[in-house]
Amino acid sequence: MLYDAVVIGAGPAGITAALYLVRSGVSVALVENAAPGGQILSTAEIENYPGFPKSIKGWELADLFDAHLASYPVARIRGQVVSVRQAEGHLFTLELSEGESLEARAVVVCSGAYHRKLGVPGEEAFSGRGVSYCAVCDGNFYRGRDVVVVGGGNSALEEALYLSRIVNKVYLVHRRDSFRGAMIYQEKVRQTENIELVTGSVVDEIRGGDAGMDSVIVRHLESGDIRVVPADGIFIYVGMEPVTGYLPEQINRDAAGFILTDAEMCTSVPGIFAAGDVRSKRCRQVSTAVGDGATAATAASSYLEQRNA
Repeated sequence: MLYDAVVIGAGPAGITAALYLVRSGVSVALVENAAPGGQILSTAEIENYPGFPKSIKGWELADLFDAHLASYPVARIRGQVVSVRQAEGHLFTLELSEGESLEARAVVVCSGAYHRKLGVPGEEAFSGRGVSYCAVCDGNFYRGRDVVVVGGGNSALEEALYLSRIVNKVYLVHRRDSFRGAMIYQEKVRQTENIELVTGSVVDEIRGGDAGMDSVIVRHLESGDIRVVPADGIFIYVGMEPVTGYLPEQINRDAAGFILTDAEMCTSVPGIFAAGDVRSKRCRQVSTAVGDGATAATAASSYLEQRNA
């Protein structure tokens, strides 16, 4: 079936893009292989999204986003897009995992990214109960308490510094003796009194009980010494992986595989736009995803108007 626009992914960026597109008067399909909401479904509380001064649970915000879109004539398609290719006449063909295919005059990519995990015992068990991948999202829950940050790149160093202004103490665990992050962040981390560097070490286990996690087992790689670090939270920054493997190779990406766009969310392939966590950008939050989605939809609408002119 042919649509003016197909949006891939029903997180905050995708739902916003679909909402703006359908309100512009074009036919829209929204493809999602899981429940609407994206990563906010795995966030216990969201305190920094405007309009909810007392915070809101991730699943509640996801339900509100979905309910807002429900009254509009958007085709909701359950499935996973496995390939996008450009067909004749500036049309795009999208192949889905179940064998179905769609055609679109424009495509808005909002398939997001996922955090790499440590893969250690306790990580899944205490997800949302101490284990976090976003200090900006969850740091305030640990105000005045002790936490662990894992990683050695810019994200880990930046978030350790951010947390140091909120929590009692930060243990920064990194498997190497030197950090990969920018020197300015390294210097600030070393100068911050309540950040303790635990280098040359890895996390072996996250422990806790019914109330949540309470400690992290850290092993020094060279000596093999084991240390129990008491902590109420652990923030993991060992990289993110964008969901872009199904897209054409002609779409420009950065070194980590995230999609490069201009300020209007246009990719290097005319007619394909990208929004949200799948983009190459600095800040990945619900608010920025919503802004991306609105911008991408507006650009896609203009593209469709020009094609129809």
